[in-house]
Amino acid sequence: MARFLKDKPISVIQVTNLHLLLTMFCSWLIVDDQAILACFLLIVKGVIDAVDGELARIRERPSHVGRYWDTVADTIGLIAVMWAFGTLFEWDPFLTCALILATLFQYSLFNHYSILMRSLGSGDTTSRIDEREKPVAYPWEKQSNVNLFHTIYLMFFSWQDRIIAGLSGKGSKGLVFELTASSSLGFGMQSLIIFALALSENLEFLPELILGVNMVLMGLVFLRSWI
Repeated sequence: MARFLKDKPISVIQVTNLHLLLTMFCSWLIVDDQAILACFLLIVKGVIDAVDGELARIRERPSHVGRYWDTVADTIGLIAVMWAFGTLFEWDPFLTCALILATLFQYSLFNHYSILMRSLGSGDTTSRIDEREKPVAYPWEKQSNVNLFHTIYLMFFSWQDRIIAGLSGKGSKGLVFELTASSSLGFGMQSLIIFALALSENLEFLPELILGVNMVLMGLVFLRSWI
């Protein structure tokens, strides 16, 4: 899809905005008790979510603003979806918050090793393990916008990056195990599992999936990275 959009008059930010709007629509569907359709559209959202970064790379126009806004949009969408599921199944607010935090850590773990792999391969440094240093804007973006979104990122997201970096070791050779295991924690695999739960009318087991199985996988990744 990214190659199809390469020469189209559609910006990377517009692609990010599209998957955010789609996620918000999915949240409304969940509250409206149309969970199967919502979960299917979350798979579509995952495909679109992968397009914005790839589109920036094939156009050779990476963006710090786009990198930060993508994280913000993903988090807004995550909170909306978890709130919708919590409303549908009448979860305790503390459980909803725990699921949001657990999923954020899953995303951070996946991003951590994805960033390491890209830096080793293509040398792309738009996304960094440590975002505390303010980046210099690319010629096609404004420094003031980069500064604004960098500040937002530091305030709300950098803490989880530091925790993941602190828990992670040097990693296995080529990061093969870490990337394979952590990819199962990425949104694509998660959305497929959630859709399967919806089809089998077992969405009530979503907390167990996130807080149980995924936490075990994260533990294995951390353990392997130190061996």
